[in-house]
Amino acid sequence: MEPRGQELIDRYKRNYNIPAGADVKEEMILAHWELEKRLAKQLLESDREKRWVTFERCYSALYGELKWLNQLINTVTTISPSELYSEWIQLIGQPPQKVYEVGSGKGEMIAYLASCGFECRATEITRERGQRHATENHSLSWGLSDGIHLDKFETPDSYDAVISNQVIEHLHPDDLYDHFKGVLSILIDGGRYIFCSPHRFLGPSDISAVFKQDKLLGMHLKEYTYRELAELLSRAGFKEIYAVLIIPSKVKKVFGGAVKPRASNFYLGYLKFLETLISTLPRQALRRKAAKLSRLILFATGIFMAARKGYREKL
Repeated sequence: MEPRGQELIDRYKRNYNIPAGADVKEEMILAHWELEKRLAKQLLESDREKRWVTFERCYSALYGELKWLNQLINTVTTISPSELYSEWIQLIGQPPQKVYEVGSGKGEMIAYLASCGFECRATEITRERGQRHATENHSLSWGLSDGIHLDKFETPDSYDAVISNQVIEHLHPDDLYDHFKGVLSILIDGGRYIFCSPHRFLGPSDISAVFKQDKLLGMHLKEYTYRELAELLSRAGFKEIYAVLIIPSKVKKVFGGAVKPRASNFYLGYLKFLETLISTLPRQALRRKAAKLSRLILFATGIFMAARKGYREKL
C-alpha cells in the first residue's frame, strides 16, 4: 500500500532532505507525484529532434507549478561547503582551472568552486532554476544548455574538468551516449569528467521511492550501474575510467585530511564484480537489500565516477 498522511509526509521530507518543521501537506506531495508521473511520460516519449524544447517545458512546468520545490528541497545540512565538496576539489585538482557544470540547479557547488579560485561555467536547461537562485561571483558565469550537445554551446577543447551531480539520471536514456560525447568534446586533452548519480540497485531514488515503488515512475528516467556507465564512457571515447572510493566519515574523523578519495580502475572492477553477483537476485527489492548490506564490503552508496580524455598525437 502507498503511504498516506504523516507517514507519507515524513518519507517525503527524508527523501528530499527537507527540514522536519517545514510546512508540507499531503496534497502538495500528491500533486508533485501526479505531475512528475505525467511529465516523465512526456519526456520518455519525446522526439529526439525536439527533446530540449520538451525538457525545458517539462522542467519549467515542474518548478513553475510547484514553486515551493526550489525553496524546500535539499535545504537541511549541517555540513559546511568546504567539507561537503572537498572530494570534488580533490578530484578536480587545485585552481586555477576551467570547470563546466552540467545541470547546476541552484548553483551551490559551482559557486563554491568559483569562490575557491576556479573559473566556472554553470548551466541549466530551464530559467526556472539556475542563475536566479545564485549569488554573484566574478569567477562564475551562467548559461543555458540542452545538457547533451555541449559543443554547440561551448568552445571545443576548452575545459579542464566537467562535473555533474545527480544529473545523468534525468537525461533521456537514448541521449546518454551523446551526452558523454558532448562532454568529451569540450574537455582539453587529459581533461576529466567527474560525476555522481544514484545506483540502480539502491533505487528508485526519485519520488517513486516515497510511494514505495520498485520501478522509476518520476523524472529519474533511468538509473544506472557502474558497468553500464563504464561501457558507454569507453564507447564515447574516454581512455581512462575510474570508480571513486569515498572514505567513510568515521575513518576520515580518525585520520583527518590525510585520507582522500581514490579514483581507481581496480575499485571499478571490484564494483562491477559485486554488481554481477547482486544482479542474479530476481527482484529489485532483494537487490536493494543486498546492495545496502554490501556497503560493509565497500559497495558504493551511489555512483561516483571519473573519466579522463586521452591525449591526441601532435602532427
